[in-house]
Amino acid sequence: MTTFRHIPAHLFLPSAGTLRTSPTPTSARSALLLPRPRLSRHISLKPAAAQLSPASSSSLSLPHAQLRRRFLQLSRRFTVMAASTQVSLQENKTGLKLEQLNWDNSFIRDLPGDSITDGPPRQVLHACYTKVSPSVLVDNPQLVVWSNSVAELLNLDPKEFERPDFPLIFSGVSILKGSVPYAQCYGGHQFGMWAGQLGDGRAITLGEVLNNQGERWELQLKGAGKTPYSRFADGLAVLRSSIREFLCSEAMDALGIPTTRALCLVTTGKSVTRDMFYDGNPKEEPGAIVCRVAQSFLRFGSYQIHALRGEEDVPIIRTLLDYTIQHHFPHLNSLSSKGEDFSLKPEGLEKPAVDLTSNKYAAWFCEVAERTAVLIAKWQGVGFTHGVMNTDNMSVLGLTIDYGPFGFLDAFDPNYTPNTTDLPGRRYCFANQPDIGMWNLAQLGGTLSTANLVNDEEVKYAMAKYGSRFMDEYQSVMTKKLGLAKYNKDLISKLLTNMAIDKVDYTICFRALSKIKTIPDLTDDELLNPLKPVLLDISKERKKAWVDWSRQYIQELASSGISDEERKRSMDSVNPKFVLRNYLCQSAIDAAEQGDFAEVRRLLEVMQKPYDEQEGREKYARLPPAWAYRPGVCMLSCSS
Repeated sequence: MTTFRHIPAHLFLPSAGTLRTSPTPTSARSALLLPRPRLSRHISLKPAAAQLSPASSSSLSLPHAQLRRRFLQLSRRFTVMAASTQVSLQENKTGLKLEQLNWDNSFIRDLPGDSITDGPPRQVLHACYTKVSPSVLVDNPQLVVWSNSVAELLNLDPKEFERPDFPLIFSGVSILKGSVPYAQCYGGHQFGMWAGQLGDGRAITLGEVLNNQGERWELQLKGAGKTPYSRFADGLAVLRSSIREFLCSEAMDALGIPTTRALCLVTTGKSVTRDMFYDGNPKEEPGAIVCRVAQSFLRFGSYQIHALRGEEDVPIIRTLLDYTIQHHFPHLNSLSSKGEDFSLKPEGLEKPAVDLTSNKYAAWFCEVAERTAVLIAKWQGVGFTHGVMNTDNMSVLGLTIDYGPFGFLDAFDPNYTPNTTDLPGRRYCFANQPDIGMWNLAQLGGTLSTANLVNDEEVKYAMAKYGSRFMDEYQSVMTKKLGLAKYNKDLISKLLTNMAIDKVDYTICFRALSKIKTIPDLTDDELLNPLKPVLLDISKERKKAWVDWSRQYIQELASSGISDEERKRSMDSVNPKFVLRNYLCQSAIDAAEQGDFAEVRRLLEVMQKPYDEQEGREKYARLPPAWAYRPGVCMLSCSS
C-alpha cells in the first residue's frame, strides 16, 4: 500500500513526494426563484387605456360615464389581482407542503430492479434495488430535532415540521404521494475482506425530490424496518446512534466538509434490543429513525457487487455508471464512452498522462478519486476519524457517508480509532485514512476494469491524481490552519510531533495558535501563554521544545507581512472552536433517553456555527472531562 507518511511511524503528516475536479461545490441555497405573475392572461391594461385615449375616441361606442365605470371596474380588478398575487408570492416564499414535493424517482425508473417486492432477507441478483415498504412499528412517534437548512434545500416550508402527522410520515407509517420506497443493493470490502452482498439493511429510500434549482435530493429513512438486505438484523435503529448521525451530518456541513445531510429525527415509541459492546449483554434501547438527505447514496460497493457476481451481472456496471454520469456528473456526458480506447500525451518531461477526453468512464473515475482526496484531506484538517472506511461506506460523490463509530480527535493521537471493532489492527485509525482512501479506490478501479470500462493505464492515472490532489489539498488546509503564507513542511511536522508527544488537544491547540503575536522579544512564558490551556503539566524539556517551535513559528509569520489581527481572522475561519466531540453527543443522548431533547437541539445550534465565538457557550469548547474516555463514549462498536 502506498504510504503517506514522512515522519516517524507514530505520527501523521503526508509526504509531498508520495502523492497531486475541484472541491465538491456547496449546493446552491439562493432564494426561491418564483415565476413572474402573468397578469396579461386576466387583464390587458392597453385596451383600457385606449378607451380613454382622445386619439381613439371616434371608435368608442360607450358613453363617457360608462367608460369611466368600466375603467374603475378594471382598476379594482387589477388591484385585487395584484394583492392576490402578492399573497401567493408570500406563500411560495415560505416553501412547499410535503404533498407538493416534486418527486422524480429516476433510480427505479432507469435501473434494473428486483422482480420481487419486499420479501425476506436473500441474495438479490441482477438488480440495483428492491422496492420495499417501511415496516417499523411505532407507538406515538415524536419529532426530536430537525434541520431548517435541509428543509431549504428541498424548498420545504419549515412550518411543515409542526404538522401532527409529520412523525408518522418520517417514520414510514404514512407514505407521501409520489414516493416509491426502495432499498439499494450493494456489496463491499469490510476491514479489507470482501463481504459479498450488503445493501440497505435498515435504510429505505423514499425517493428523489427535485427542488426549484433543478437539484436532485434523495430522502432516506434509516431504521425503518427490514429489507431483503437486512441479513440477520432487524432493520431498526436506536436513539443514541440516530442522534449521533443527525448531529454529525449537520456539524460536518457547517464545518464545510462534504457530507450527507439529515432532515429530521423521530422516535418510534418502541424499544430495540442491542448488544452495544458485543459482550453478550444486550439491553432495550429507545428506537428512532433519521431522515437522511443526499444528492445520491451511491457507494463504491454499488458497482463492486455486480463485478463479483459473474458475467451476467457485469453489464449492470455500465448501466449504473451511465445513470450516475447522466444525473450526477452531467459535464462528462459529452465525452466518448468507448471504455477500451485511450491515448497518452506527454505531461512534463517523463510521466505520461491519460487523455481523459477519450473515455468518460476514466474521466469519471478520476473525478471520484479527486473528490475522495479532497474529502479525506478535509477530514484530516479538522481531526475527524470516520472509523469504518469500508468500500460500502465510500460515496462516489465524495461525501462523508454512514456515521457509525466516528470521532473527532481530543488528545492528538495519530493512531486513534473510535471503533472498538477496529482495535486489533487500527486499520481505520486517523493516520491511515489517506492510505485507505487509495486502497478503496483501487477496488473501485478493479471493478471498472472487470467491466472493460477502463484500462490499467487509466486506473494508474486516477490513483496518481488521488495522491497528488490529496497532497495539494492537505498542504493548503494545514497552511491556512497555521496562517502561513506558504506551506512549511518542517514547521508543521514539528508541531504535530510536539502535539503527539504531549497529547495536546487537536481542536483547542489550532484555535489557540491565532492568538500568538509576532513579537520577537517575548519571554518564554509570554510566548507560550496562548497555548497554556493545552500545555498541561509539561516538563522543562518539553517546554523548551514548544518554545523553540514557537520562536520558529513567529519568525515565519513575521516574514509574511500579514498583521496579527488579519491573520487571527483568517485562522479562526478555518480552525473551529466547536466540534462534535463524542462526550458532547453522549451528554445529549443521556438526556434524550430520559425524554429531554433540549440538549440535542442546543448542540445542533452550537455546531451550526463552529467557527464563531458564541459567547455564553464556552462549555462546549472545553477539554473533555475524565469520563469522556470511558468505553461507549470515546470508542463505540458498529452496533446500533
